[in-house]
Amino acid sequence: MNKPFATYVVGSLPRPRWVRDAIEERREGKLAPEAADRLFDSAIPAAIRMQERAGLDYVSDGEWRRESYVKVFPEHVEGFHLEAVPSVSGAIKDPAVVGRLNQKGPLTANAARFLKKLAKRRTIVALPSPYILGWRTWHAKLSRQAYPTREEFMEACVPILRAEIRLLVEVGIDHIQIDDPWLLMLGDPDHRKRIGASNVSSEIDLCVRMVNAIATAAGDVPTSMHLCHAHFNRQRFSDTGYEPIIEALGDIKVRRFAMEFAAPQSHGVDVLAKFPKNKIVGLGVIDHCDSAIETPETVAERVEAALKHVPADRMTLNPDCGFSPSAQNPMNFDEAYLKLTSMCKAADILRRRHGP
Repeated sequence: MNKPFATYVVGSLPRPRWVRDAIEERREGKLAPEAADRLFDSAIPAAIRMQERAGLDYVSDGEWRRESYVKVFPEHVEGFHLEAVPSVSGAIKDPAVVGRLNQKGPLTANAARFLKKLAKRRTIVALPSPYILGWRTWHAKLSRQAYPTREEFMEACVPILRAEIRLLVEVGIDHIQIDDPWLLMLGDPDHRKRIGASNVSSEIDLCVRMVNAIATAAGDVPTSMHLCHAHFNRQRFSDTGYEPIIEALGDIKVRRFAMEFAAPQSHGVDVLAKFPKNKIVGLGVIDHCDSAIETPETVAERVEAALKHVPADRMTLNPDCGFSPSAQNPMNFDEAYLKLTSMCKAADILRRRHGP
């Protein structure tokens, strides 16, 4: 992480149609999990090689085994109805916790082991935070019998996620990311009204506590937290800058924040003047919702604007978000490749410009 302008993915890549079909058939019980994994084993090397070809320093498996960044938890833990309620986008269904949690197996460690075996670059694996799981999968009418409060359910997720992070450390994953877009989204009054979050301060405190409860399990392995506005089919679902949460970032026990800034909904980079001095910023420089391919020069200009506030030795680069956080998200694989390539070329420009 000492390399200036190191390049990361946020995690997910667009999945080929046949991979999406395999995920759907696995969910519907038409394809056994073992048979699905054999198919994913044949597909994922292409996702890894694409990222390496683009020039990334940290690569994922594209999250091609997952239906979504949230469902990776209920897919491996008993106690959920997997398609219970409409998601924020309304285009897909979210799970709901309906019983006490009982882990069936590792959430990501087996997939991470496969990634580690094949990757020629450093590796990154993402997990959802207890806070986002609480907001996306605890629903009062369906969940209260199992967990009377949302916070009680979040607490129940903590030991499972801590254990998973320790497994990722044992596998040798180089960087562990905690996904929690809703911390940023709390700054949007419309989003707060939509989800019924009335006390922003208490919600921020709860999110910080939940993230810290799992992040410390990583020990010396570097960790990130990912923040964004959520998206589906090239539309974002909140509009807010980082001002309401920027001070809280200093209290979160991760080294790096992967933050969405190419999006106009982020309201610019000037807020980075208040970014914690002891943290690394993962600057979002690729707008995954815009089909236009950024040039390396455009990406470099976005970075230069942020360098007025954060020095090069505390800046890494990433897209605003994963290109396809859910399998149903209709995004383009070749477009993702071209955007990632531009980002990595921009990093080379910036290193020449600003020294080693």
